[in-house]
Amino acid sequence: MWTLGTLTAFLSLASLRAAEDEDVRAGCSTAVNDLVYIIDGSWSVGLTDFDTAKRWLVNITSGFDISPYYTQVAVVQYSDTPRLEITLGKHRSTAELVTAIKDISYLGGNTQTGRAIKFAVDHVFPSSRRSESVKNRIAVVVTDGKSQDDVVDASMEARGQNIILFAVGVGDEVTTSELVAIANKPSTHYVLYAEDYTNIARIRDAMEQKLCEESVCPTRIPVASRDEKGFELMLGMKIHQKAKKIQGSLASEQAYFLDSKVDITESTREIFPEGLPPSYVFVATIRLKGAARKQKFDLWRVLSKGRAVQAAVTLNGGERSVTFTTTNLANKEQVISCNAQGIEMLFNEGWHQVKLVVRPNGVTCFVDDKQVQEATLEPVVPIFINGKTQIAKKFKAEATIPVEIQKLRLYCDPQQSERETACEIYSVVKQPPRLSSPSL
Repeated sequence: MWTLGTLTAFLSLASLRAAEDEDVRAGCSTAVNDLVYIIDGSWSVGLTDFDTAKRWLVNITSGFDISPYYTQVAVVQYSDTPRLEITLGKHRSTAELVTAIKDISYLGGNTQTGRAIKFAVDHVFPSSRRSESVKNRIAVVVTDGKSQDDVVDASMEARGQNIILFAVGVGDEVTTSELVAIANKPSTHYVLYAEDYTNIARIRDAMEQKLCEESVCPTRIPVASRDEKGFELMLGMKIHQKAKKIQGSLASEQAYFLDSKVDITESTREIFPEGLPPSYVFVATIRLKGAARKQKFDLWRVLSKGRAVQAAVTLNGGERSVTFTTTNLANKEQVISCNAQGIEMLFNEGWHQVKLVVRPNGVTCFVDDKQVQEATLEPVVPIFINGKTQIAKKFKAEATIPVEIQKLRLYCDPQQSERETACEIYSVVKQPPRLSSPSL
């Protein structure tokens, strides 16, 4: 995950946050968070594992730009009593914070997790000098065993004050029910577990992703019996208001037809106010008919104020390909092309699902829930949000390409790819063979 260290060298803070007439980057690194780590320093942890836990904190914090204007970090170490190691806003750069975390000395003692959570709620979060402007208040509780006091009341109080709680259990002495009692719901998202401290690095990427999701994914998509963090683009882009309603891939499905006179354009600030997460799943269920099958157009694109592409999914009927465009460290576009066997199905006038799983180091393309290609990505920078987001636009032009759209979503959790199947498409669902009619 990329930080803004190099970016801030040539962009002033004022231009990043205040100037409406200039490009503004937004992403995980620019999130306005008050983040408090509550780490176990009891005797059962031991000095070696405590040092490992500190390195883990350093690694997952490196994705944020530490400053009074973006993410502020505090650290509480606890055993019998909590000890405030780093106050919110004390360190004004990532380098300063990393040094301070490394200098924390091991406490030792019993395990009073509930007391530590209450200390953070009563004293650490209220100490923030920007309590009115902070967008997310997040606490990450790391423990290696059952607490010797009650965690329920303190955790409920924290959630009552809109503090987001993650619970990280390490080792076989932790109690699942206690982790669930501490964390926000659903526990499948807010509880993480590592077998021991030597394996805690394995959940580094998961912790980074989840912290970023809290920072840049303010909305949820109702899916079955659960809500998934993400962006329902059919609603956000107002397709349901602007386009003609039609029957979808099944009699029970509803879709919309975008003709050439429909303009699906919205301010990126309205759609992705905090930018894009480092990993996400782009899903679209579409049907291309007539001339649209041969066109090259952006099914989805995010443009800067100066029309530089920040993110895009482009369909090319002439080449039978799907391309994904995003940013890179050189402040230029990087384009990944998916043109392997299976992509051509998108252009046969039937309903199909195209799905791209985007991660910090690669993109995987799916058609009708079948993986067709995988490619690597260079490091990506946060997107400019002062421009516009558009749907079904001709490549490098403003004309709308006629297309039928049934689903258009961006999920923040890459694991949602496994649950987002193409079962609403009739041709994908296996049907029993039809018997031929007897001759008359």
